[in-house]
Amino acid sequence: MPRRSTFPHLLPLLLLLLLSLLRFTVAVRPFVLVISNEDLIKDYSSDSLPSESEWDDFSPPSASFADPWLSVLDPSSSDLSTSDEFSSSLSDLIAAFSSGDPAAASAAAAQIAAEASDGAPAAQSVIGFLYGAGVLRTPDKARHFMYHSFAADGGDLHSKMALAYSYFRQEMYEKAVVLYAELAEAALTGFLMSKEPPMMEAVRLHSGTEENREALRKSRGEDDEDFQITEYQAQRGNAAAMYKLGLLYYYGLRGLRRDHAKARYWFFKAVEKGDTRAMELLGEIYARGAGVERNYTKAFEWLSLAAKQQYYSAYNGLGYLYVKGYGVEEKNLSKAKEYFQIAAEHKEPGGHYNLGVLYLKGLGVKRDVVTACNLFLVAANAGQPKALYQVAKLFQKGIGLKKNLQMATLLFKTVAERGPWSSLSRWALEAYLKGDTGKALFLYSRMAELGYEVAQSNAAWILDRYGEQSMCMGEAGGFCSDTERHLRAHSLWWQASEQGNEHAALLIGDAYYYGRGIERDYERAAEAYLHAQSQSNAQAMFNLGYMHEHGQGLPLDLHLAKRYYDQALDVDPAAKLPVALALFSLWVRKNYAESFLVSFIDALPDTYPRIQEWVEGILMDEGNATILTLLACLITVLYLRERQRRQAGAAANVQPPEVGLN
Repeated sequence: MPRRSTFPHLLPLLLLLLLSLLRFTVAVRPFVLVISNEDLIKDYSSDSLPSESEWDDFSPPSASFADPWLSVLDPSSSDLSTSDEFSSSLSDLIAAFSSGDPAAASAAAAQIAAEASDGAPAAQSVIGFLYGAGVLRTPDKARHFMYHSFAADGGDLHSKMALAYSYFRQEMYEKAVVLYAELAEAALTGFLMSKEPPMMEAVRLHSGTEENREALRKSRGEDDEDFQITEYQAQRGNAAAMYKLGLLYYYGLRGLRRDHAKARYWFFKAVEKGDTRAMELLGEIYARGAGVERNYTKAFEWLSLAAKQQYYSAYNGLGYLYVKGYGVEEKNLSKAKEYFQIAAEHKEPGGHYNLGVLYLKGLGVKRDVVTACNLFLVAANAGQPKALYQVAKLFQKGIGLKKNLQMATLLFKTVAERGPWSSLSRWALEAYLKGDTGKALFLYSRMAELGYEVAQSNAAWILDRYGEQSMCMGEAGGFCSDTERHLRAHSLWWQASEQGNEHAALLIGDAYYYGRGIERDYERAAEAYLHAQSQSNAQAMFNLGYMHEHGQGLPLDLHLAKRYYDQALDVDPAAKLPVALALFSLWVRKNYAESFLVSFIDALPDTYPRIQEWVEGILMDEGNATILTLLACLITVLYLRERQRRQAGAAANVQPPEVGLN
């Protein structure tokens, strides 16, 4: 199929045809923490400093979080019994969405509602979700909040995530920061030596306006051709392939489920074949007790071997062992600092972070909160999640950094979204790849409520892309009407746009501009495009230029139109062709205001859907460049004939001078 245009508005002449060849790739931009000296607080009272027991980063991790959804999605990895009443009811509910059976879904939801009435927090959380999303229930914000509040009080972390995100959207940072801080701490319980966080591969189902086929292909787990090639090479004795397989299983990458036993097996094989990179991860496996009995002595041995091979991140693990006195003769803070310093000097984020902890607590060094802050910021900007957590804590408490609850909330949220509950995205993606759009939509919608931008985008994409095939359950207990589906997708796109997804804002603008699922409203379309334009989006700038050119939702202003067109080109050189054609349109409009071409250009919006269908269904499929050339010639001939007709008419109106005889 041909690519669809990502410029929704209309251009003169061949622009509609040529834009179907263009596409902008959209991604949410990462933030960078920039702190000035004015943000640092250098004077403290002793009461304001954290106690040594607070933020004890070097303590063993607490018990892992048990996700009640996991008993349904992956029984082999859950501590909960699948015979649990809630698990059974949830299983029935998910199965009903998979099969597209509204009656079965309503029955399962009724059973969960009964369990919620009996005080089961997990059941209360699901009912809160159904009321919030308008699934099998009439949307009810009050009941949504009530059920999640009860569930959160009962310890359900899913509901705490939902409430925290709700407060975050309403800018109620005093409440949001408390919940996100707790969730971030829970997310960090699986961390030990600060080398790597649990991996969360947030796969976006769409890229721009197309399906993200390459990312999806790489997420098919053991069914992926690349994985099968790697596995074959490993079995044939390729050390690099053995190491790669170990990584895939250890972190659960590319759609694979985590398997520490297989990871350890392949790491050992890689070391035997001379690939020393696996030494450090074997040390981490024994230190974490990942799939084996925890053994700090073996961890020290493997990390020491890795350090001798100049894998500098291994020094973080060695430093940790010396701080705690695990696997070594005794605690040695001086040795720990030395190792952390080596890691930091070689640009290992964990080294900066661990040094920051020493300075924050005054362990083996003189306590220096300013130095700790600077070290944490370096690590945080490298994406080190524990550093993000510590910086958030400093912003929250006003220690070392000026108190800033908004920034603290954002950073805690970033860490919290790495928690175990993010595993829902894996099951949603797995369902999507298997063609189970109903289950995928249900799980992505659940994650969307928890505040995951990618899940919001993916759920909206499924609703828009698959329509009735999305198995969207409406509030009346049947399938969604077209209006319900459009409104639900619109709400999800809007939430994603609030979190920086510029493509989502563009789709909202398009919905208002064309009246897709909602009443046409040029002013709201302009607002959405302005939101995307504020994120330096070239397509939004182009659209705003078009609206100024035609006075749609914005004042008719050809100068502003040109400015927006120029900005689009400055932001993205790929816009050179459409901008050139748009500027030509402005020139025609200015110099030939009453011409045939201007009337032709202005008539395009009403015929755009038919033209686009014709272009995609006939011309692009055939790739017939000759037809495009002939069409260009035809339009040129029409223009020249119109010009000739006007000139002839003007000449006919000129009266010849009278000729007389003397």
